[in-house]
Amino acid sequence: MMAKRANMGRRGFTSAVSALVLGVGIALCAPAAMAQDVLVLAAASTKNAVDKLAAQFKAKTGASVTSSFAASSALAKQIENGAPADIFISADLDWMDYLQQRNLIRTDSRVSLLGNELVVVVPKGSKLKPDLAKGGKLADQLGDGRLATGDPSNVPVGKYAKAALEKLEQWTAVEPKLARADSVRAALVLVSRGEVPLGIVYRTDAAIDPGVEVAATFPPDSYPPVIYPAALVAASKSTAAATFLDYMKSPDGMAVWKEFGFVPAPKAP
Repeated sequence: MMAKRANMGRRGFTSAVSALVLGVGIALCAPAAMAQDVLVLAAASTKNAVDKLAAQFKAKTGASVTSSFAASSALAKQIENGAPADIFISADLDWMDYLQQRNLIRTDSRVSLLGNELVVVVPKGSKLKPDLAKGGKLADQLGDGRLATGDPSNVPVGKYAKAALEKLEQWTAVEPKLARADSVRAALVLVSRGEVPLGIVYRTDAAIDPGVEVAATFPPDSYPPVIYPAALVAASKSTAAATFLDYMKSPDGMAVWKEFGFVPAPKAP
């Protein structure tokens, strides 16, 4: 695990957070045909599901998959800068578009894989009930505390959070109190540890951390649809990568995504 520091909004408020880098295994056909490894760069929110998919795939084929998890923005920049990768899974369309515009993915392999929901979480046992009414008092409820979410300048969950708060006419008041984390899982950790009273994350992230609970759900029309696209990276030389991508979107693969709370990808606006 590689420790990172999350910028907590204004100066003087910081916290150690984590980006996850793990090895996993995967594949669908005979092991002899799947000898080459696969490297997946995936949005932090997909970690638990990708771990399980990889383990299942390896059990079926013997092919090995290494997965690196971080904010979609960071991973896209890594690919742009020449980092090795076979598959990219983004938590929003923008960062996949970014790579496509630079001819860094195989456009014909691109697929809208998953959907998700935006929620507000609190530390387990907290009695705070976030006010998500239009023109509500979420900033007042924070008091001297902070609201953790991804940095809205580049992290998808933060961009969704900003859009929702703007729609609810609360962004101006809440923005100075943001704890700007470098990934959704980093924001989740801040809430789970009780370092902040509130956080905006995806529903799937809230479901995997026993230290938090969902206190409110954003109206679905308050932010753009959360869509996770996936694609093969243009520079990939892995013969197994396309097969693993096919497995992730197969009925067996989609059953795993559903197990971890993901939903089919909604239509793009």
